[in-house]
Amino acid sequence: MYLICGEALFDFFAQADSGEQANKVEFKAIAGGSPFNVAVGLRRLGIESALFAGLSTDYLGRRLKQVLLDEGVSDRYLLDLDAPTTLAMVALDANGSPAYSFRGEGCADRQVHSHHLPELGPEVRGLHVGSFSLVVQPIADTLLALVKRESGRRLISLDPNVRLNPEPDIEVWRQRINELIPYADVIKVSDEDLELLYPGQDPQLIARSWLSQRCQLVFLTRGSQGASVFSREHGQRSIPASAVTVADTVGAGDTFQAAVIAWLTEHELDSVEGLQQLTASRLDTLLDFASRAAALTCSKTGPDLPYRAQLM
Repeated sequence: MYLICGEALFDFFAQADSGEQANKVEFKAIAGGSPFNVAVGLRRLGIESALFAGLSTDYLGRRLKQVLLDEGVSDRYLLDLDAPTTLAMVALDANGSPAYSFRGEGCADRQVHSHHLPELGPEVRGLHVGSFSLVVQPIADTLLALVKRESGRRLISLDPNVRLNPEPDIEVWRQRINELIPYADVIKVSDEDLELLYPGQDPQLIARSWLSQRCQLVFLTRGSQGASVFSREHGQRSIPASAVTVADTVGAGDTFQAAVIAWLTEHELDSVEGLQQLTASRLDTLLDFASRAAALTCSKTGPDLPYRAQLM
């Protein structure tokens, strides 16, 4: 089982203008949040997962919980909290790239404190942390404490997934990511994230600096330009983006992340020792699997993550 840690929310997608009155905007609400998506994505790929998150007891929070249960995500580490559900208002540009506006101050997914930290049994193979739960309080410090406690005991993966609306100070993001990196075994980052965190710096040099610490693999996604993986033994391996008609890119990075964890777990390589055994050809296969999974998500509106049978 993998324990995914962080926010769960509803994405409210503004529907395309069809000549309605200017004072009306129609929305389509879809359950999401980066960690939520990764947990669901793992189950759809056949891997046991659980979500460590605060869920509201309001109507939307109950809907989020039901989605998780319907998808087969374990509710063992969910917290029922008497606070509102976070809302993310999403508008898409002409290329399908999302622009977010969050309504989250004081909401349930942020109200996870250190006293909520669970004890983990041997069935939990690894942890994944990412997105704005890394920088909004009090959950940010709670997740940092969890990662510090569990690093070296089980696989730790990290995806910064920088979202400046919940926390607009990039220095806060930079400081927290730098605190987490020494404890992470696998890091996935987008080129957009790197440019925000370390503007103008060479991604290869950044990857090498992370690999000089505990990290074994760094995945870099570049949207339509493809993806790369960096390792200590095999340097940089790259793959072009899969050909697909893009509906939007919402959830593509979460799908890539879930696919990386799923592939490693399927092949019993989801440990530091396993990562060190990866050959160059296996890295290529892993990169191809994750890229194809992300492309399938891009072909649909919203974070509609693929099932394992679609990637045979």
